[in-house]
Amino acid sequence: MTLDLASLSRRLALHALALPVAAWALAGCSSSQPAPESRFVLIDGSTLQSADLKGKVTLVNFWATTCVSCVKEMPALVDTYNRFKDRGFETVAVAMSYDPPEWVLNFATTRQLPFKVALDNTGELARDWGDVKLTPTTYLVDRQGRIVKRYVGEPDFAALHQLLDKLLAQG
Repeated sequence: MTLDLASLSRRLALHALALPVAAWALAGCSSSQPAPESRFVLIDGSTLQSADLKGKVTLVNFWATTCVSCVKEMPALVDTYNRFKDRGFETVAVAMSYDPPEWVLNFATTRQLPFKVALDNTGELARDWGDVKLTPTTYLVDRQGRIVKRYVGEPDFAALHQLLDKLLAQG
């Protein structure tokens, strides 16, 4: 086997770039960028603007009824919402554009989801929130409207609860 140093060097450079990106995507990332101005169309036909969420700590969860991980994490999202809702916490579950609205409505109704459920019929919300393609993808937004954490995949709910306690205590 001939060792091609140029080829090996390129491969190592690509791996060095890929590892931080993969770790960021899988473990969640911390950031402090403003959440996009959004208009959520809820399954009851009402709308919710980003401005309506200012002053609250908000979890925005992109999900789909056909996503096994999304369905698996939903009871934990319900528990998290119920645990923190009285302290200024809100949850908006955004169904992906490919999810049939009647499936989303059926899922939300049969599981009695206590938080806001939005439809992203056009895919605009997913694009605005970082071109979300993978579900579940979840954003945690502080009271000032800044994204403080992004999770791709199911969050570590114990760590999420600790972060929520901290953000909600900041008043």
